[in-house]
Amino acid sequence: MLKENNERSCCSVSRSSIKLEKTNITTYINESDKQDIKFNKKMVYLPGGEFLMGTDDEEGFPSDGEGPVRKIKVNPFYIDSHTVSNEEFNQFVEETGYKTEAENFGWSFVFYKFISPEMKNKVQQLSGTPWWFAVEEAYWFQPEGPESNIEERMNHPVIHVSWNDAIAFCNWAGKRLPTEAEWEYAGRGGLEQKKYPWGDELTPNDEQYCNIWQGNFPRENTEEDGFLGTAPVEAFPPNGFGLYNMAGNVWEWCEDWFTNHPDRKMDEKQINNQTPKVTRGGSYLCHKSYCNRYRVAARSSNTMDSSTGNMGFRCVMDA
Repeated sequence: MLKENNERSCCSVSRSSIKLEKTNITTYINESDKQDIKFNKKMVYLPGGEFLMGTDDEEGFPSDGEGPVRKIKVNPFYIDSHTVSNEEFNQFVEETGYKTEAENFGWSFVFYKFISPEMKNKVQQLSGTPWWFAVEEAYWFQPEGPESNIEERMNHPVIHVSWNDAIAFCNWAGKRLPTEAEWEYAGRGGLEQKKYPWGDELTPNDEQYCNIWQGNFPRENTEEDGFLGTAPVEAFPPNGFGLYNMAGNVWEWCEDWFTNHPDRKMDEKQINNQTPKVTRGGSYLCHKSYCNRYRVAARSSNTMDSSTGNMGFRCVMDA
């Protein structure tokens, strides 16, 4: 049985918004499972170096810790050109028998427009973010719950994956999650202090460059970008580094703990299983009127065990 705990977040939502009567979770994570590098052909080499991280733009959210602009240096690394797809995650599951945290909890968060009228009587809606429903048996393989599937979405990003799930995949693939600095360096695509991975205009020449919400959030999506939910992992033009969907589509997990003061080291004594991890990039639910966080400097977070229909990840590897 699910119990509600009123708490508002961004266009995403965390498991801390719901209290579970049973939390007997036994997620399999084994760092010794590293083998040969999986899906290495899709990785892009980035030379690293210094770049200007963060923003002081008036459209930003200072309370999120987006600023101040500061000079950061990253070492050379390899990064996936696109997020982990359903096809790739399926291979991981078939080879390891891995069960995601959504499967172990028995439920995950699904956006209301993907829920049938019949299902709405069987799921729990959150008052703080009423567009999210806690749907039993929703997980990566059936993203909208029972009777849904990913047969026509194998090239879409895997969703309903927690930070812990992402780490398990990385261990199997011989990779790791990007640091927040690596993610932003990669997301900027070689540009300096631009708002988006491709420049300062959201739709240059009236062309769509990312999968976000168009219209009146959360009631109407005009789908000018062609999608209501997730888009294929290589949809839309890549940035200057050849990386796809660094803005919109799905939030992407990063390695770092989230703090509103990213220049300060987090006190390890304050870290627990509800301490949030950084997410970057925004999602198909982001809209300027509510969650203007598809900008390349925008930040958000979620707890390590949380999973939703708009969170995924991509991997990196040391050069």
